[in-house]
Amino acid sequence: MRNAHWLSDARRAVRRCLAAVAVLVGMSFVGPGVAHADVWGCQVLLCLSNPGGPEQYSECVPPIERLWRALRHGDPFPTCDFGAGGSRGTFASNTFASADYCREDLLYWGGPEQSELLCRAFGAINVDIDNQLYTRVWWDVGGQGTTVTEFYGAGSNQVFYDPTQSATLFLQQTEQQDGGSGGGH
Repeated sequence: MRNAHWLSDARRAVRRCLAAVAVLVGMSFVGPGVAHADVWGCQVLLCLSNPGGPEQYSECVPPIERLWRALRHGDPFPTCDFGAGGSRGTFASNTFASADYCREDLLYWGGPEQSELLCRAFGAINVDIDNQLYTRVWWDVGGQGTTVTEFYGAGSNQVFYDPTQSATLFLQQTEQQDGGSGGGH
């Protein structure tokens, strides 16, 4: 019951924030002297910070789908200008996934002769709020357009890990498993 209440509150918050962004856009066309916000970048940041995933709410689907297309084409990650006195320390950044930056459970053996360590995700977006990791979204997991969201904000029970260390842990586990079975991947 508590989760249902939290989800209802989160949905209302996302809708209010998207409505506020829409008002900012509208105001930017009213006249000079009004700050021009990068609305899409702000929508993306808001949706990526959702603990339930970036496309949990229908209002987030269009800006996030646009983001995935842009990133796949090599376009830069959008920005959000919070304006005067904005929200310092709140931002998102994309890192393309590889064996050197991946979740341990997304690593697998592939390539020629299944001898290359690869990551099932295309990239990971880290969202920081007040200079603290809030969510990490692994995107295009398995080439299926799916995401895996890790939530690190208040009330989270997600165990923090360093994606740059996942390959080492994966290889250690593989060696331990192979040690008992006679070798091979």
